[in-house]
Amino acid sequence: MSEFSRLATLVRELENQLIACMRCGFCQSVCPLFDQTHLESDVARGKLALLDGLAQDTLRDPAGVKKRLERCLLCGSCAANCPSGVKVLDIFLKARMLLTGYLGLSPAKRLVLRGLLARPQLFDRLMAWAPKLQGLVAKPANDLLGTSCARLPISPLGQRHLKRVAAKPLHRIAPSRNSIGASGLRVGFYVGCMIDKLFPQVGQSVLTLLEHHQVGVFMPADQACCGIPALSAGDSQAFHKLLAHNLEQFDPGNFDYLVTACATCTATIKNMWPLMAGDLEPAQRKRLDALCAKTLDISQFIVHNYLLPINHSQSESQAVTVTYHDPCHLKKSLGVWEEPRRLLDATPGIRFQEMAESDWCCGMGGSFNLTHYEISHGIGQRKIEHIKDSGAAIIATSCPACMLQISDLLSQAGAGVKVMHVAEIYVQSILGKLANQTGGRR
Repeated sequence: MSEFSRLATLVRELENQLIACMRCGFCQSVCPLFDQTHLESDVARGKLALLDGLAQDTLRDPAGVKKRLERCLLCGSCAANCPSGVKVLDIFLKARMLLTGYLGLSPAKRLVLRGLLARPQLFDRLMAWAPKLQGLVAKPANDLLGTSCARLPISPLGQRHLKRVAAKPLHRIAPSRNSIGASGLRVGFYVGCMIDKLFPQVGQSVLTLLEHHQVGVFMPADQACCGIPALSAGDSQAFHKLLAHNLEQFDPGNFDYLVTACATCTATIKNMWPLMAGDLEPAQRKRLDALCAKTLDISQFIVHNYLLPINHSQSESQAVTVTYHDPCHLKKSLGVWEEPRRLLDATPGIRFQEMAESDWCCGMGGSFNLTHYEISHGIGQRKIEHIKDSGAAIIATSCPACMLQISDLLSQAGAGVKVMHVAEIYVQSILGKLANQTGGRR
């Protein structure tokens, strides 16, 4: 059976979900992409109609369908707000995988996904050169945010203000961990690529936070990407290789929970691994199911296992104002939004200020930011205005991809607002270092 026929078969199998789409247009009101472009083909309803046509064999343009499907942030806003409960992300990801199987990967994606990400040791070795080379093409842009911009306007960096690659990745700062804590709890710590290479201080904060609560940590040295870039590109080969590698690293029998500090990794492990794993040997499926059931965001783990008193010890004049951005993958895919705020409420020395539309997408969307930067930038401007209006000195979030996007946009806007992870804020506060992170703003 050809990949094109398999796509049609897949969509027919999901026919009940497609029929469930009432074409009500509610997805239009919550889609950040449609808010920018006002194109029906950019909203979930339009994409589902394309797939429905393909399933009925009335559409003969798989390349065109693939292009339309890739114009999507995969933020889950449509699925989270769909009155019919259509599992839009499930449909889109499976369709991307089968269309890519039929049409093939571009040479550039094949090199990145199969040549680098699916080979974690090689990826780590090549990325070790990035801190030494980045100064040749980029110059510092904002020291508070740790961003750089292109030295020349013709640079492939374009107008972006990128986070500088860390001088030392987390896997070199903390090569591995296998400890037993006095609390009686033990967690596996899945780091993720961005925390390892761009935000190692977030990983260090998680380790410090776990140590503070006397939690044992199992952190293997040879971790790999969670596979979301491969899934987004529809590359089943790279995804299954990464999945097998990570399943080998993390035996769920070694810990009580698997924690991450990356909303995207959490949602990928918990939701996408079991959905997209395909046929596994019974032992592998058992391990996968046990691992997914134990997976939690770091704020979930702390709030669910420890009584955190709300802090009222700081006066208004002493407190640092912090607002919070809800990552799409954490709130919309996993329903986690109270726990990060609970962690912030328990943080000494801060005053929490809720911003407007805290769960509006920042516009990152992973690879969407690379291929549709102007739209991504436009979506993010709405978020930046809300951050400014909040009057916060720090914007907190729970996803390094969101941190990357928001840092870029704040840096370009010249805003003196620090971007931090909630775990990082909590740890810096209990260590008495938070005030030094804000550039003097409160």
